[in-house]
Amino acid sequence: MNGEAVVAQALDAGEKLGPGLLVLVVGPSGAGKDTLLAYARARLAERTDLRFARRRITRPADATENHIPLDERDFAQGVALGSFPLYWRANGLSYALGAEVAEDILAGCTVVANGSRAAVSEARRRFARVKTVHVTAPVEMLAARIAARGRESAQDVLARLKREPALDAPPDLTVLNVGTVETAGAALADFLGGLG
Repeated sequence: MNGEAVVAQALDAGEKLGPGLLVLVVGPSGAGKDTLLAYARARLAERTDLRFARRRITRPADATENHIPLDERDFAQGVALGSFPLYWRANGLSYALGAEVAEDILAGCTVVANGSRAAVSEARRRFARVKTVHVTAPVEMLAARIAARGRESAQDVLARLKREPALDAPPDLTVLNVGTVETAGAALADFLGGLG
């Protein structure tokens, strides 16, 4: 049975995906989640039980994020078929984790994904074990980082900064990403490295 069929079957039966652990790294746009995830992935490369998910996003591929681009039609089809173990919409885009995440979770791995604060409650309904890491920074720093990506207009930057969905519970780790990548990245890597 392929990963998409496994996802659909488990969710149709109302079963939570497990026994592996899903770690969602969440926080406001511009907090540096992708940068810290890349640092942790490199530092923990020898850990075969630890996987880093590549999100599907309805945005063309670019140099600012390593994602799998989808158009809205393919995204809607994946949702309708139950192919995505988790999906959400934010900032005018659609995001999803692919079937390989479910396969890794079913195999007992820890999967780390750049997620959304608004999707954490749904993740807890779909996965047996979920932890959250909240990455944040002061609003001035967030605005500067978003603007530096060059993907959004000034109006879009403001809209992203106003979006503040609350977490459904305190995070398992909070990383204030205001110093060097190595400092904040080490905090994330140490936390992930300690998960069993």
